[in-house]
Amino acid sequence: MPQPLYVFDLDNTLISGDSSTLWSRYLVREGFADGTDYLRDEERMMQDYARGEMNLHEYVALTMSPLRDLPMALVDRMVARCVKTEIVPRIYPQALALIRELQASNQAMLIISASVSLLVKAIAPVLGIAHAIGVEVKTDNGRYTGLIDGTPSYQQGKITCLENFLVHHPQHRGAVTFYTDSINDLPLCEYADHVFMVNPCPQLAAHGELRRWPQLNWQLTPA
Repeated sequence: MPQPLYVFDLDNTLISGDSSTLWSRYLVREGFADGTDYLRDEERMMQDYARGEMNLHEYVALTMSPLRDLPMALVDRMVARCVKTEIVPRIYPQALALIRELQASNQAMLIISASVSLLVKAIAPVLGIAHAIGVEVKTDNGRYTGLIDGTPSYQQGKITCLENFLVHHPQHRGAVTFYTDSINDLPLCEYADHVFMVNPCPQLAAHGELRRWPQLNWQLTPA
């Protein structure tokens, strides 16, 4: 019998904040990126994202630009430090409690995020989630480029990535339960069997109200 699969968005769902933005600010703080134009452009594109209008190829090109001359091994070490200092303190305790509950009953879990995979795959083990999909970035001569490789896990592309995952993990073709905050995930919400909105944006909340999707209000500290 196919097993159920619990699928999570990452940014503003499992963590308070966006890992790509936190990473960009980390790069500026550590001196790898110029703060003025870089952060201004990143913020502008994230505003597009909030409206469901981001050009992801442009965003990846921008946010990967400070890394193009750095060896991948160095970047990966930088990511590990960023996860420890910037991401871990922002993990919702309610998310961890749910993950531990699912682990205890041997449920399969998967993160699908529109952040780049080098971030997502570094964060997933900290959360205790074995499977993670992020936007793959092409490499060249041991360095990350600013080009997306394959179908990005963004908007409709999240369905494609999930279906590709299920081809290789057919045992998880049971009911899909999806947790997200973002209007960008509406296609996957409509694909899933069950949806939980976590601190949803106004656009997603409006759709969810019509469909009677449950809403979870997670926070870093108790009210």
